[in-house]
Amino acid sequence: MALTGRDAEREERLNDDTRHLGDPLIVHPRSEINSITTAVVVEGSCSDHPGSGNDNGSVSMVLFSTFVSVCGSFEFGTCVGYSSPTQSGIRKDIGLTLSEYSVFGSILTVGAMIGAITSGRIADSVGRKGAMRLAAVFCISGWLAIFFSRGAFSLDLGRVFTGYGMGVFSYVVPVFIAEITPKNLRGGLTTVNQLMICCGASTGFIVGTVLSWRSLALVGIVPCILLLLGLFVVPESPRWLAKVGRWKEFNSALKRLRGKEADISDEAAEIQEYTRTLAYFPESGLLDLFQWRYAHSLIVGVGLMIFQQFGGINGICFYTRETLESAGYPSGSGTAIIGYIQPPINVLGAILMDKCGRKPLIMFSATGTCLGSILTGAAFFLKGHELLMDWVPGLVFAGLLVYFAAFSTGMGAVPWVIMSEIFPINVKGTAGSLATTVNWFGSWVASYTFIFLMNWSQSGTFFLYAGVYVVAVVFVRILVPETKGRTLEEIQASMNASSSKELENIEI
Repeated sequence: MALTGRDAEREERLNDDTRHLGDPLIVHPRSEINSITTAVVVEGSCSDHPGSGNDNGSVSMVLFSTFVSVCGSFEFGTCVGYSSPTQSGIRKDIGLTLSEYSVFGSILTVGAMIGAITSGRIADSVGRKGAMRLAAVFCISGWLAIFFSRGAFSLDLGRVFTGYGMGVFSYVVPVFIAEITPKNLRGGLTTVNQLMICCGASTGFIVGTVLSWRSLALVGIVPCILLLLGLFVVPESPRWLAKVGRWKEFNSALKRLRGKEADISDEAAEIQEYTRTLAYFPESGLLDLFQWRYAHSLIVGVGLMIFQQFGGINGICFYTRETLESAGYPSGSGTAIIGYIQPPINVLGAILMDKCGRKPLIMFSATGTCLGSILTGAAFFLKGHELLMDWVPGLVFAGLLVYFAAFSTGMGAVPWVIMSEIFPINVKGTAGSLATTVNWFGSWVASYTFIFLMNWSQSGTFFLYAGVYVVAVVFVRILVPETKGRTLEEIQASMNASSSKELENIEI
């Protein structure tokens, strides 16, 4: 039987477009595509491509492109860190009640969830660079609305706008870095995303102590301006260019990223072959994700986001000061120490990402956060039974210190790294949006329920979080693949191998 009209049109378009790469692409009948996917995995695992590993090329453009994109991550952090140091100034100048300011602080998450929902489609439609430009424009508009505010409405509107930009950044930045980076550097450079979020939040806390809230809003515009200027220089993601059939630009972008002297033929051929394989599947909608061929990657991507947030990180982070005070530990010095240790530990995690691998790192991190939760819960248990009361403040602080340190080594960054690696390009926008939305929803749930859980039982709250991380360790051990040292095409083909079996059932 002949190909359908739609499939024949796609076949013809792909063949026409790929001629721009120089050598004509071999046209494989559909019955052979299942072997293509397997071949991609086998070839990639048996040899190191010069282009993929970048052994003969230059990483300068990759590093610069990463620096430009993580300006969006830094902006993410400044949005998160803005509300804490500005509370007294905004309430005094604008005359907000405590409840009105609480709305201002929390509505950021609403904007972020909306941004997360739309981020994948935007990134697939206008490209990774276009999505970052749009996010930057929303953030700039939001900061200006806050700067010129004279009442609650404009404040909240500006906060929603910055939240929307933050939600788009949270998806597109790690995806862009993963798609432009050689496999031997991908883990470490993608982790810089989390590091810059942490640095942005810390900058907001520190600078907010010396600047007025209006001036701090203008500071939030600076990363967006740097991002917008840098995007004029950096290339677009080659994998997105391949997906939309812009082969001349694909070849040029890959060459710029790997260096003039690098041999990109093997890497280009692998991306091209895998893109052709996925072209036989239609563009995905949300319901299309819930097919068996995407089950593994969807469970892993969404599951890691659930464990990251439902382990209580945002609730504990938002209420660290109150938690320390309830244990009798000096909250000022305690929160400062916890804040200071996180950036260097994030750097350590980035270094270990491509040395130890994603899977060992996240299992170590989840184990550490579990132990930190148990230690904190045990301290509150002693307090509840009035046992060893002199030990309680120190034990609570030690438990929180272990929790945050362990989280920063892997649980904070690795889920985003793996999310950016595992989804095939034809579903990456929809699947990435779903995973990011789940993450933001979990963030809201964790921060909203923390006070209620602590009023129910201080020790029980942390024991509950410890239980979540026990399940996370088992989940990672059984379901999460190791992605270190593998190209995106190898990872995605191995995780979605069942898709090739489905193609065998399509008649030719």
